[in-house]
Amino acid sequence: MRLDLATWPEVEAYLGRSGGIVVPAGSTEQHGPMGLIGTDTICAERVATAAADLAGAMVAPTLAYTPAPFNMAFPGTISVSESLFEKLVTEILGGLASHGFDRFYFLNGHGANLAPLARVSAEFREERGTRIRIRSWWDFETVNALRREYYGEWEGMHATPSEVAITQATGRIVPPGDAASPPERLPPGYVERHAGDRHGPPAEHRRRFPDGRVGSHSALAAPEHGTSLLRAAAAAVAEDYARLMAEQGAALD
Repeated sequence: MRLDLATWPEVEAYLGRSGGIVVPAGSTEQHGPMGLIGTDTICAERVATAAADLAGAMVAPTLAYTPAPFNMAFPGTISVSESLFEKLVTEILGGLASHGFDRFYFLNGHGANLAPLARVSAEFREERGTRIRIRSWWDFETVNALRREYYGEWEGMHATPSEVAITQATGRIVPPGDAASPPERLPPGYVERHAGDRHGPPAEHRRRFPDGRVGSHSALAAPEHGTSLLRAAAAAVAEDYARLMAEQGAALD
């Protein structure tokens, strides 16, 4: 059940049986020549909604305006500061907690969200004794097995064919155009060194990756891949959410 599509009596009834809620977090940023600006938000929202349907959970509105400063040299990207994002998340958690929600499952679709979400969650947990979990939709082995099978090393790091495939399966399909040709391969260790979207200044980032793809051959995406990835991610998240709800005490992981 989506919170924004529910009535207040429906939310009150839900809180009578559960205090858990899934909070999707994405971004509004470029995703290469054939990737939609809202790719991260679409992926997080669709996986969260499908998982919540399986788990009988409530889903909060998706956080779409998040930190993405490294992509500001590409038109369409909207980035907010980490400090503003953290304040917003803190107030959202506080509002939800005031109504009785006491277990929060962040379902993430954007690497740069992870550090600020972790800081806010740690502080909130310390203050309120709330159990909070942060997962990205690609964190699960069943999902990664499909990514390896479909794309191998061409999954890359940004504007990945897996995320493009999910948007193809759930919405608009953009012809590859210039993305039909593979991008430059990433050097060994690049993904690990730049984890969490540590890509540097925007002008430098665009010079290094002029079409926005970071080692990702987006044109390998296919809607049928997206359907399988979405199904695998939703099942894994639903199981993980159920484990969160079954655990005792307050914790952050």
